[in-house]
Formats: sequence, C-alpha cells, structure tokens
Amino acid sequence: MSITKQAMKCIELLNVNNFQSKNSMFRILMLLAIFLSATLHTVAKVSDILPRPKQIEKAGTKLFMLHRDINLQDPTDCLPLKDFLRQYHCNIAENAKATIQIILTTEIPGTSDYKLTGYDNEAYELSVSSDRIIIRAVTPIGVMRAAETLQQMAEGYASKPKLEAARIIDYPSFKLRGYMHDTGRSYISFDELKKEIRLLAHFKVNTFHWHLTENQAWRFEVKAYPQLTADTSMVRDRGRYYTQAQCRELETYGKRYGVTVIPEIDMPGHSAAFERAMGHSMQTDEGVAELKTILREAVATFPFAPYIHIGGDEKQITYPQFLQIMTQEVRRLGKKAIVWVPNQAHFADADMAQLWSTAGKLIPGIPNIDCRYNYTNHFDVFADVVGIYKSNIYYQQQGSPDVAGEICAVWNDHKLATEADILRQNNFYANVIASASRAWQGGGKQYIEKGGVLLPTSGDEFDDFRDWERRFLFHKAHCLRHEPIAFVAQTHVFWGMKSVGLQQGPHSNVQYVAGAGVYLQHTWKKTVPAIFDDRAEGDTAYVWTSVYSPKNQIAGALVELQNYSRSEQDKAPETGQWDRRGSKIWWNGKLLEPPTWVHPGQVINNETDMGNENFTGRPAMKIFLHKGWNQVLMMLPNKKAEGIRLNKWMFTFVITDIQGKNALTDIEYDPHRPVTFHR
Repeated sequence: MSITKQAMKCIELLNVNNFQSKNSMFRILMLLAIFLSATLHTVAKVSDILPRPKQIEKAGTKLFMLHRDINLQDPTDCLPLKDFLRQYHCNIAENAKATIQIILTTEIPGTSDYKLTGYDNEAYELSVSSDRIIIRAVTPIGVMRAAETLQQMAEGYASKPKLEAARIIDYPSFKLRGYMHDTGRSYISFDELKKEIRLLAHFKVNTFHWHLTENQAWRFEVKAYPQLTADTSMVRDRGRYYTQAQCRELETYGKRYGVTVIPEIDMPGHSAAFERAMGHSMQTDEGVAELKTILREAVATFPFAPYIHIGGDEKQITYPQFLQIMTQEVRRLGKKAIVWVPNQAHFADADMAQLWSTAGKLIPGIPNIDCRYNYTNHFDVFADVVGIYKSNIYYQQQGSPDVAGEICAVWNDHKLATEADILRQNNFYANVIASASRAWQGGGKQYIEKGGVLLPTSGDEFDDFRDWERRFLFHKAHCLRHEPIAFVAQTHVFWGMKSVGLQQGPHSNVQYVAGAGVYLQHTWKKTVPAIFDDRAEGDTAYVWTSVYSPKNQIAGALVELQNYSRSEQDKAPETGQWDRRGSKIWWNGKLLEPPTWVHPGQVINNETDMGNENFTGRPAMKIFLHKGWNQVLMMLPNKKAEGIRLNKWMFTFVITDIQGKNALTDIEYDPHRPVTFHR
C-alpha cells in the first residue's frame, strides 16, 4: 500500500474532528506559558541566575550601583572578580563608600561538600546591599563562583548597571561539571576554546575534557616525535594542532576562571593517526615506550591537571597488561589516571572512571563521571535537552565520593564546514549548560532511562524546565548573544497526537504533548522512553496543533523530521521528501514542501561536509500566518528508514522570527481545536 493510500485510510480511521477543547485548565496553562515567554525582561534579576542557587532571599529594594569607585578587600586576589569590576567601570579605591569584602571561613552553614582530588569546596555566601557586598567562602574557588553570580546579576543594563539587593547561599550538588571536545576528529581553534572556558565559567562549568588524539589526527605537540603532528599523519584539518605552549596557556587560562583541564591521550584505541606517524601499533614494545615518553611530555605540559585521561575504550587489548602499565606510568609521574568504562580489557583499576553507554556501570571505591547519555552528537536540539535537564546524575540526587558528576561530550565524528556548525548542530551551549545546571542544582525526578525525553504539559517537571528555559534564553540574549545557539523557547508549544495501526484500526486515544521537538520513539528506544515505545513498524502517527496569530505576518519555522547524527554516514532524503519514511506536513491545508537538499538521496560519508540535512544547517523556513487561527498537521509513518542507522521517529516544528533566532511569543498553540484533514 502506498504512503498516500495509507494516509487516506488512516485519516478516515482517525475522525479527530470530534475532539473539542474540553480542558479549560490546559488552555489557561498555554496562555500562561505564552505570557511568561513574552514578558522576558531585558535586565538581570536574581531570578535569572543559572544554575539556580540553593537559597535566595531578597534584601529590600535598594540596588548596588556599579560604574563607581569601590573599596575592594580581597585576600584571595580573585581575578574574575577584578575582571567583573573592570568590565563595569568600577575603580578600586581605598576610601570609596562602596565596599566589596571577601571573607574566607571554615564553613558556610547550610552547605555540603565531599572529597574529590583536584576540586576544592565551591560553596559561597553572597550578601548585596546598597553600598556593601560581602562574599564568604571556604576556598578561593568559592569566591570565583560568587564572582560569576555577580557577573550574571549585572547583565542586560544599557546604562548604569546595578545589582539587586539579596542574600544568596549556594554550592554544587555534584563537584565535577564539564564538557568535552573531540578536537582529534574536528579541530577547534585555540581562541574558540579560550572563549568557551570564559563563557561557560559564568554558568559554573568547571571542567574541560580535552580529547586531543584520534584516528583522524593527533593534535598534541610531542617534542620527541614531531611526526605525530605532521600533515601526512592527518586525514582531517591537516596541519592543525596545539603547541605545548598553547596547552600551557589554555590550562593557565582555565585556572584563572576556576576550570580544570583534563587532557586525554587515547590509547590504544582511536590511534590510526599514531600508527600512520610511527609506523607501528601502540600495542608493541616500541609503542609502549613511546607512549611513556608522550605521557612525560603531557604531564610536564599540564602541571595543574590532577588527572590524565588515557582512554582505553573500543579496542581489544592484545599487549599484556597494557592499561595497567599506562595507569602505573601516569601515577609514577604524579598524576591520577582516568579510563573509559566499559573497555574491552574490563579494566577498572584506575583512579577515576568515565562511564559511557548503557554498559558503563559505576565502579565502587573510585570517583565516576556520568557520560552515559550525554553524547550530544546523537541528539536533537529540543527534546534531548529536556531529557538532559530532567535526568538526575547516575540515579543520584546529590554527589558523593563515588559519583563525581557529569561531562557533556561532543563527539563530532562527521565533518562540518566550520566550528560554528559544530557548536550549533550539536546544540553545544544549551546541552552543556542544561547538564551542568542539573549537576549544580542536584535533584532530577528520575534517571533518563525512566524519565525519558518527553516534556510534560504541566506539573513540577514542566515548571522546572520552563524556569530553566527562561533563564537560559535570558543569557542567550546577553552574554551568549554572539554564539551559534539554535535553541529557542519551546514550553509554549503544544500538540495533539494519535497513533493509528494500518490493519487493526485506531488503537490509542489522543495524547497531548509539549515542546518544539518530540520523540515518538527515541534513538535508543529500548532504554530511553518516549511516547510510543510499544508501537510496531507500520503504524502511523498524526500530530497537529492550531496556531493563533494576532496579525497577518511572515514568520520563520524550524522544521525537522529526522535528526541526522553528527556521527553517522546516513542517506539524505530524496528530492521532494522530508525524510526517508515518507512523512508529510500540511500547513493551512497545503503540503509544506521540504528544502532543496544539498545531497539528495546520497550517503554522506564522514569526510564530506554535512549540508542542510538538519534544520541547524539551513536558514529558517519562511511561512505565512493568517490573522486568526492557522493549522499544522503532520503524518509520521513508523517504518525503517532505508539508509539510516539511527532511526528517529520524531519531529521538530516551532514558529520563530524570520531569522530563526527566537520563537514568536505573540502566538498561541492550541491542539484542542477541531482538525481538518486534507487527502
């Protein structure tokens, strides 16, 4: 049966015209969400601080004015605090009326901490009144975190910046909150890496995991073996690597902002670049001796790093005790060793484990980093960030000596044209900040294996995510305004949805869901719940909503029916098709035509630039909204998409400004209105 005939049969079965708006509370919630989105203020409040602090008390209506002389009393010589004062034209003067006082103490009541090598106590108490700021902290790093909070509180003022009077007590629930760049595959410029450290430190991200070596290229300069970074040893971004001087500079820069750099020299896997350069495997006597020399240079280059990551994953270990030998060498050189778990040697006798995939299980007695579902290269822009933020960290509400925290990993296997494309298509800032927010705040109702990626239409989890979204979008408009961020508001977007079997007729009632991006079945459907996890291939889902516009207007739309992972070699859609399953979209009764694909019907190998397959790789689609009610209807068959390894039964649809930069907030989404189907 053709897709068109299937559609006609399913439309007859649906008879969704009978669904009327019966739930006034739902409509109230929609209007409230739209109102909140539309009233995003342009100057910072303590309610915009991200991550959300543990305790905030307003302290009156008087404000601490910046742009004036300030008496700074700081025994820690906090450089981010000095940066903050310079940015807001505050001259340090001993006799100034306004005072900022730093007090180091042995304890901040109401906070907690646990031991993790290389990571000090970050708790702080911040009191702001009209002419006095007092920061109490246990360590200098706590002073830095308070300075980052002040930085956020000052955002958005066009003139005469100021700080709200408040008392804040804050500390992280999980001590390690980080992100990883796979610069071995996809080179990221040195200046870009520095900028990311500075910007992410604002959000209390405190770890940069620097994956320096890969099959495509070796990016870490080794004085003893210059052939490692020779053009001939690389197959992507040839000749681009980081000198040891740059590595030292970046680590020092990170230390300035309270960000720890963890370098990774991956061994013995992902080592084709090593083999091209050296002429033999790492798992030889020569290779082991060379790796020991490389580790000595790495340890000397990163003097502040408490850990050296030696990888160890995705490679059969043939050299006896290989990972044990490398771990012992790291320890002999005065550092601690991290390995990926699982690894094919079943080796876990390192100093820290970084957990990946469902097979990554906690190793008792050492710190563990949760990275199991934080592989952003496989994720869409909207639904997966919900899952990241909702999920707790490895089933825990709070960190411990066994659960150190989380790292958000950007494994950008597939070649993209620019580093801005890497950041945009992997939803870098939203994912990293969402994950770090959860780790700082703690909590999370349940782990993603149970909670999944669905944004509820109401309730505590919906309110929590909406609050995070509001805070994030405020900072997107300010300190992140120049960054390539595809994420826009989505908590005001609501859908009706029904799944129909082709043979047995309708077998589910209408469901109502929220969000700009929704998984019907997730990429990892056996482990990450979505909506129709029990639906067999052959079913078809229909998704609809009505959109009220107060005027005739041309708008943008971010639309996607298959998210192309940045780690696959999948076929692009055929010309005239939205995806490889035959999905269709009607806008106001007319078929919405897909883009003109750059690689129609072609397999896109990893060394060919991805084109416009994802909405993040193309301009926003332009659509016309009539004044009054408009309607969108999607038909989404659940079938194996030929040429696609990671089959994603999903959709993305949200109406934005013409540039696709921000969601339109003067419109209303109502899935309860009658739906008109067109054959």
